[in-house]
Amino acid sequence: MIELETSGEQAVRQRTLAVIPARLGSTRLPRKVLREIAGEPMLAWVYRAARACPLLDQVLIATDSDEVLDYAQQHSLPAVFTPEDCASGTDRVHAVAQSIPADIYVNIQGDEPMLRPEHIEALLAPFTHAEVEVATLSTPCAPDQIDNPHAVKVVTASNGRALYFSRATIPYDRDQQGNVAYRKHLGIYAYRKSALEKFPKLPLSALEATEKLEQLRFLENGIDIYVTETPYDTIGVDTEEDLERVERILCESKAT
Repeated sequence: MIELETSGEQAVRQRTLAVIPARLGSTRLPRKVLREIAGEPMLAWVYRAARACPLLDQVLIATDSDEVLDYAQQHSLPAVFTPEDCASGTDRVHAVAQSIPADIYVNIQGDEPMLRPEHIEALLAPFTHAEVEVATLSTPCAPDQIDNPHAVKVVTASNGRALYFSRATIPYDRDQQGNVAYRKHLGIYAYRKSALEKFPKLPLSALEATEKLEQLRFLENGIDIYVTETPYDTIGVDTEEDLERVERILCESKAT
């Protein structure tokens, strides 16, 4: 659990539940959560990485697939069935929140096998401030990713409040000075239950529909997202090349 600082009062303990949305219907890499990395499905790697994070009180797989649920049950991984019509990972986390109570819900994508405890520590740090409702992460954007639309960029205010997320190259270096510190967004989120309850009730926003980025719904409806910086990049597995790259990295880490 983490502690919330309160003015003149004893710190309040907050229960933190991590949810791993795991669906098979990926368009770019079908069945990716069950694709094998070094002999184990990617989902097993993600779950194990999440369980290694001591700030998480519970880790749960959320899926709309009988096959994923069967795999989880066979390997004693806690999992729940969620509706097939959940349009996003946030919607799937919201579905879990309807029956499993927590103060803060963490959304760990099922394609993030390189998750580290340091990611969760950084993600949860802003919640010591009562005004923070939603948080996420950023890391320095590698030069070869700056113009890649699959690497989402984020710009923030000086206090870490997100100004915008985009698949475009933001900010735009108009004078070509070459000294812009581009930030890559890592798609790991944490929400207070109050913010999570609002999400499915908000209309699909125009920016969200254009960029295909669910977090823009929060921003377009006036709900702030705070972005913590981390030096640790991840590889969200979306392609065969991503899968091969992650397998090489994880095999090397196991060998050391």
